[in-house]
Amino acid sequence: MSQKVVLACEHCKSRNYTTNKTEQIRTTRIHIKKYCRTCGKHTKHVETK
Repeated sequence: MSQKVVLACEHCKSRNYTTNKTEQIRTTRIHIKKYCRTCGKHTKHVETK
């Protein structure tokens, strides 16, 4: 079963994306490089609660 998580930009802290997290990687936090509309550039997005 997968769990829905929210991704937030590291620089401006805006919550831009949602993604699913599988059972195998539930113990680690997700770090993905995505485009942030608020910053206007590609930044690292981190999983939030």
